[in-house]
Amino acid sequence: MRLANVGGRAAVLVEAGAIDVERASGGRFGPDVQALYDDWVAFRGFADGVDPSLAEPFEEGSLDSPVPSPRQVFAIGLNYRAHAEESGMAVPEVPATFTKFPASLTGPFAEVELPNETVDWEVELVAVIGTRADRAAAADGWSHVAGLAVGQDLSERTLQFAAGAQFSLGKSYRGFGPIGPWLVTPDELDDPDDLALGCSIDGETVQDSRTSDLIFDVPNLVAELSAVLPLLPGDVIFTGTPAGVGAMAKPPRFLQPGEVLETWVEGIGRIRNRMT
Repeated sequence: MRLANVGGRAAVLVEAGAIDVERASGGRFGPDVQALYDDWVAFRGFADGVDPSLAEPFEEGSLDSPVPSPRQVFAIGLNYRAHAEESGMAVPEVPATFTKFPASLTGPFAEVELPNETVDWEVELVAVIGTRADRAAAADGWSHVAGLAVGQDLSERTLQFAAGAQFSLGKSYRGFGPIGPWLVTPDELDDPDDLALGCSIDGETVQDSRTSDLIFDVPNLVAELSAVLPLLPGDVIFTGTPAGVGAMAKPPRFLQPGEVLETWVEGIGRIRNRMT
C-alpha cells in the first residue's frame, strides 16, 4: 500500500491515481494523513480493500510530506560503514542519535532556502512508526513500522559542528527535512533490508549505496530507540546516510542556489528539491 498527502488530503495510491481516504471511507477516516498513524491497524484494513475505481489523477507538484507533523523525529549519524570510514570515525556501538525538529520537515518537491554557503546533502531511508513500540525486540521491529519513504537530512555544517557536538540546530533549518514522495508499506518491497539509494545534484550522482550497508538496520533501530523511550505512531526515523557527502569531498562541496537535489530509494520513488 502507498499512502500519500495530496494537496493536504490523505490518499491511497493505486495504478490509476489517488483515492481520497475521507471520501472513500465515508468519513470513517479523516483527511489528515498524520492522524491515520494513530489508527494504523484499522486504516490498513480499510486501505487494503479500497475500491481502485475511485482513483483520480493527481499532479506530482501537489504532493506534500506523508508524515507532516510527527511528535518525535529521530536521526541517526554514522550509520553506514562506508560513511564512518570517510569521516575517519570508529563504527559506533550504539546508534549516534540526534533529532531534527519537526518544523524543519517539508514536502518531496518543495524549494529549500539555503541559509548560507555550507549546506550539505544526505540521502536517507526514512522509517515511520505505525504502532507504539516500547522496549521492542529487534525481531519484532518491522511489525511496528507503518512504512518507508525517501528523505534528505540536509545539514548546515558550520552550525552543526560549532554547537558543541549537538547536531540538532544545524540539521533543522526551515525545509531541511524533505520526505516523500509517499509512504510505502514494507510488504510492497522484495527485501526492505536491502534497498539501493542515492542522490544527484543537477543530474550528477553524488551518493550511491544500499541499505544493506547500514550498521543498525531498521528493526535494530526500533529496538535500540524503544529501549530508551516509547516510539509513538507517526514518529519518524531518519536512518542515516551513506558515503558521498559534500563535507568529505576534496575540496569540500556544498549546495548552491538554483541547484536541484534529486533523491531516490529503490522501490519507493524519488523526491526533488530546488535550492534557493
